[in-house]
Amino acid sequence: MSDAIVVSCLSCEGGQQIGVLTLNRPSSLNAINQPMIDCLYEQLLAWQHDERIACIILKGEGDKSFCAGGDVRQLFTALSEDLKLGQKEAEQFFSHEYRLDYLIHTYSKPVVVWGHGIVMGGGLGLMVGGSHRVVTETTRMAMPEMAIGLYPDVGGSWFLNRMPGKTGLFCGITGCALNAGDALYAGLADRFLQHSMQQEVIDALRLSNWEKDPEANHAIVSKILRRFAKAAETLLPESNLQQHSKQIQRLMDHDNLVEIYHDWLHYESTGSWDSTDSWLEKAIKGFLHGCPTTAYLVWEQIKRGRHLSLPEVFQMELTLSVQCCLHGDLVEGVRSRLVDKDNNPKWRYTTVLDVPKDWVETHFESLWPTDQHPLASLA
Repeated sequence: MSDAIVVSCLSCEGGQQIGVLTLNRPSSLNAINQPMIDCLYEQLLAWQHDERIACIILKGEGDKSFCAGGDVRQLFTALSEDLKLGQKEAEQFFSHEYRLDYLIHTYSKPVVVWGHGIVMGGGLGLMVGGSHRVVTETTRMAMPEMAIGLYPDVGGSWFLNRMPGKTGLFCGITGCALNAGDALYAGLADRFLQHSMQQEVIDALRLSNWEKDPEANHAIVSKILRRFAKAAETLLPESNLQQHSKQIQRLMDHDNLVEIYHDWLHYESTGSWDSTDSWLEKAIKGFLHGCPTTAYLVWEQIKRGRHLSLPEVFQMELTLSVQCCLHGDLVEGVRSRLVDKDNNPKWRYTTVLDVPKDWVETHFESLWPTDQHPLASLA
């Protein structure tokens, strides 16, 4: 059991319980490591078959963050010291993480995820599969993998494809910041509540008369959250994605990344955006100055993931993630952004104009026979 996960059970009316899982690394913005992933998985499995548990709450300790993503520094160290050892560690970390994410997506009991503060990368992976996903006035959400040479994993091939229009691809290649309004617009969250309401919501859930039928309990949670959401609706921030929907559609109206790059470079050099529009400016810079290989991986994962089942998505992403560890840009990105913090990564290719098609294809080459894939057992 990881001490970075606090496990508790709250007694309810009628003798049933609510299981509460709290990510407890506030000094690291509740970034998840493998012991935390394994603890969450084992506890959720146990509660899945425990008739006393009617509902699950997943939240983060502190006011700053639900979860800032996966803690990849240990993985960086392993890959830097011994590539073969690092590959094994990468296989283990990502396969365990994706197995946990898949369990949350397919969980039969209601899972309330309180997505306040920073929700990025692996934190979004924990959140999007929940049955009742709450965002607050403090929510700052993103898939910022363009900056470190990875790609939007943890099911991104699934949920980015389900966002309106081409906003999923836009978010993937820019790493743009999303607020609570964006999360609701994009289908990444279900309810907006004030962060200060958390204890009131928990108290209301404790006073509920739970049923033995999980579907009935889903309805109970929905009714409670709906009531609190009405009290908070005037505080919901406007969605940047929705406000910029026409601009995003125009920016994404190209047949390939080379065309996007030329268009956006012109957009940047001529200052075609409103000089006060810092959100769009930052998003465009995220693409132009991010990892060129990542841009192609996002383009391909969106295309290849469009018609895949959820198990197939996680299987594809495991291959892609481990290959990213072996191809070098991820190690360099983590070094630059998180370890040395010089913010000057030396990517293998300077721009998307330089990235060969064969280089991109090698990232999707499976490392295991089909029947020996670490996630082959996902149903």
